[in-house]
Amino acid sequence: MDEFQNRLIHGDCLEVMKSMPPQCVDAVLGSPPYEKCRTYGIDFSLSGQEWVDWMVDRVVESLRVCRGLVAFAVEGQTRKFRWTATPALLMADLHRRGVHLRKPPAFCRVGIPGSGGPDWVRNDYEFIVCATNGGKLPWSDNTAMGHPPKWAPGGDMSHRLSSGARVNQWGHPIESGATVVDEDGSVRSEGRRPLHVEQKCGVGGKMPETRDGDCVRKIQTRRKANGDRVRDGMYEQPAIANPGNLIHCKVGGGLMGSRISHENEAPFPEALAEFFIRSFCVPGGTVLDPFAGSGTTLAVAERHGRKWIGIDIRESQIELCRRRIEEVRGPLFSAENNS
Repeated sequence: MDEFQNRLIHGDCLEVMKSMPPQCVDAVLGSPPYEKCRTYGIDFSLSGQEWVDWMVDRVVESLRVCRGLVAFAVEGQTRKFRWTATPALLMADLHRRGVHLRKPPAFCRVGIPGSGGPDWVRNDYEFIVCATNGGKLPWSDNTAMGHPPKWAPGGDMSHRLSSGARVNQWGHPIESGATVVDEDGSVRSEGRRPLHVEQKCGVGGKMPETRDGDCVRKIQTRRKANGDRVRDGMYEQPAIANPGNLIHCKVGGGLMGSRISHENEAPFPEALAEFFIRSFCVPGGTVLDPFAGSGTTLAVAERHGRKWIGIDIRESQIELCRRRIEEVRGPLFSAENNS
């Protein structure tokens, strides 16, 4: 497998991946050509179900070579007031093939002015289709791109049950406050906590202190360790909150992370690659981008201590990737022609 790591490979990604051993990379991340949107210099003209079928084969092969998460940013087209729905059709066909999908995050950015047409809203997001080989991911740090919790335990976030009763995020009636479990295992109820309780998460993820000085250790939650929602189990206040599945990134000139990226027709921002690499590729592991383009995934992987493999069918993009990596660590490699 060392023959592939930190390599730029010129060729069709499907054929290249077929030459790779099973489960040899830790994550796959990329952005495939969008349907019938640009020629990409190779007269790429697939659309509708043809594009979906083409993409299904590449997702399935990506899963074969990957131990962890496979994630692709995809987009449909709107023509004559009708959306092609290809991202949804891709997920549906993958589901029917038995692929284990994860709920797709949305890449949120300010869309192209006028992209809503004369009667619709501007397009400000794209789907990130995510798939695995099933079960819990072998490695993830799902708070790597998180933030300090906004609410203290028992805070004011709430939702309603089917009965109409309002409960907080831990399943407790909003009027009754939180159920606290002390270090000795005893359970006690506390009144509802005030809004915006100041939280100071110390080194090592220590629990925040409430205004009355009590240290909240554990609070009942509605989620099991395997991810199922339930009404029992224990919750420990995190130092960093899960960032959620709406990934907000700035795009456009000067905001993509490198000027080199703009030499590609459809670059995506380094911030998007960073989100997935830091969250789902183990440090020191290998991330594969089958549609390397301007090398955004590879440059971010290099910067954050991951190995990488970049494949592109165009030799011009292999050269672009080389320059992008040289920007990070200097001119140290060669490209391999694998057509």
